[in-house]
Amino acid sequence: MQTIIRATEAPPFPQGNTCDVLIAGDPEKEVRRVGSTFMATVDVIRRAVEEKVDLIITHEPTWFTGGDSLEWVDGDPVYLAKKKLVDESGIAIWRFHDYMHFAREDGIYRGFDRQTGWRFYRMPPLPVDQRPMPGIRFDGCYEIPETTLRGLASFLQDTFSMPDIRYIGDPDMPVRRVGVLPGGGSLGLGVEQMPMQLMARRNLDVLLCGDLTEWTLPAYVRDASQMGMNRAIIVLGHERSEEPGMKYLGDWLSFLLPDLPVVFLDAGEPFRYFHRTVEKED
Repeated sequence: MQTIIRATEAPPFPQGNTCDVLIAGDPEKEVRRVGSTFMATVDVIRRAVEEKVDLIITHEPTWFTGGDSLEWVDGDPVYLAKKKLVDESGIAIWRFHDYMHFAREDGIYRGFDRQTGWRFYRMPPLPVDQRPMPGIRFDGCYEIPETTLRGLASFLQDTFSMPDIRYIGDPDMPVRRVGVLPGGGSLGLGVEQMPMQLMARRNLDVLLCGDLTEWTLPAYVRDASQMGMNRAIIVLGHERSEEPGMKYLGDWLSFLLPDLPVVFLDAGEPFRYFHRTVEKED
């Protein structure tokens, strides 16, 4: 794993200050086949067994909290059943989160650009003193060929295999400048106003979001739209917005470890939807 960490060209994290550690398995285990995924869910682990994977590289937690903490799981039936599955599989699990985001090129945006084909639409980054959060490079903003909010949503539904997609804004509004805050970035990374500041400073028409708190960015955009301003959001969700980074991780790894096969294990969007037509009252 040190080969992968060094290749990110990210500043080193103290061992106790990163979640990028071996989550399960024998550190001396021989690795002949790797599976990359957004999250090592039960279904992903089962597919990894079928694919004869020795090591799963997961972006997000295996044990249900941001740091894969185990202090709270003593006797928990879900944890115990999943741990039994992992142990019996013999598969090792390694977390690749911090170094992926803090790499010279953020690996999540690298995958997003490839999935959408937007790499050459990326706008130059803001100067450090103009960023909503100095030092934080969540600044994936794009100037795409003009479309409408409805047209952009349709493109994203096809691109990310999402039959249903949430949005706020006028479906027929023109769209050209698009910002992307994948995963938890759309929560503000500890600064609630960051997404709104980014939207204003970049003069964005739309923000594509992962996670959301409804009283922050959604409220801001809804008020803007209700006042006739050209502002909107489209909600991809945490998983759909970040998984492309793991989908194309194998291509990046092939330059480092050309003889190591890597298969992509799609964790899938976590939610299912009940559909119901609601008739308006007279």
